[in-house]
Amino acid sequence: MKKELIAHEDPKSPISEIFRTLRTNIQFMNNKKKLQTILITSTLPGEGKSWVSSNLATTFAQAGKKVVLVDADMRKGRQYTIFGIAPRPGLSNYLSDYSEEEGRLDIADYVQETEVDGLYIIPAGNVPPNPSELLISETMLNLMEQLKQICDVVILDGPPTQLVTDSLIMARIVDSTVVVTASNQTKKEDLRRIVDNIQKVGGKIAGIVLNKVTISAKKYEQTYYYGSTSSSHHGNKKDANLKRKMPNGNTGRKEENKKLDNKPNKPPVMKQGNNNKSNQKEAQELPKAFKKDIKSGNKEEISLEKTNDILKQINKYLDQEKKNLNKK
Repeated sequence: MKKELIAHEDPKSPISEIFRTLRTNIQFMNNKKKLQTILITSTLPGEGKSWVSSNLATTFAQAGKKVVLVDADMRKGRQYTIFGIAPRPGLSNYLSDYSEEEGRLDIADYVQETEVDGLYIIPAGNVPPNPSELLISETMLNLMEQLKQICDVVILDGPPTQLVTDSLIMARIVDSTVVVTASNQTKKEDLRRIVDNIQKVGGKIAGIVLNKVTISAKKYEQTYYYGSTSSSHHGNKKDANLKRKMPNGNTGRKEENKKLDNKPNKPPVMKQGNNNKSNQKEAQELPKAFKKDIKSGNKEEISLEKTNDILKQINKYLDQEKKNLNKK
């Protein structure tokens, strides 16, 4: 499975949260009518429709849905590379092998499991000479009906709409269509034409996804709680940021060590006696009642009277330590 399946590999990342937002938006936009089949397409190749399809399907599966992702781009399908599954048999094999004389094929022979729980894939299969004719056939309609009975959500990764008519054909048999665009790449005229063509054939547009938007690293880390999760997930990220800020590529810790090396070999005197010896002494001489509460993990609720007694003992101990330091 490739790293581009971010919703599965790094579910706490900001990108994964964006896909969950997309999932929620699609669900709420069609709350009156049950949305079960979704087509993901684009205007031209390279805009990220397969990437969006795979991650969106993953987020639906993570929400407890039973999902089938159909790679309907039979000319250049790549879902099998994203999920690391066998490229065939797939959709083209099912549509071409079906015959009315022999009866229906077992769809289970063409569906493959993935590492994501609840998510199944039908790869594109072999490249057929007539993809459009296969998609417009009665067999394709029967397949969609079978998948709708088996699964909660069916997502189709269709080919780019401006190059071939495959996605326009599928837009008629799905509940809604999502068009993926790329920032500074997709032309407005092309997008407007694609939306008009889908609506003319009777398809419904759920929305437009803007992909490949440039975001600064500073803005990336300021998103809600994700700065902390990303720094814990990538251990050296914070150190790398410090290294860039310090002169000569040194971190703050190294600079501090250099300053200490220039001073005499003498332990630094800390305020309130917080050197190593005093810390050890403090650990040994802490009030017994306070030690007892630390050891028990504060599992039992401490009464107000007991709490005040502990605080008095601690304050008395600290006052005595201050007197001893002043005498020294």
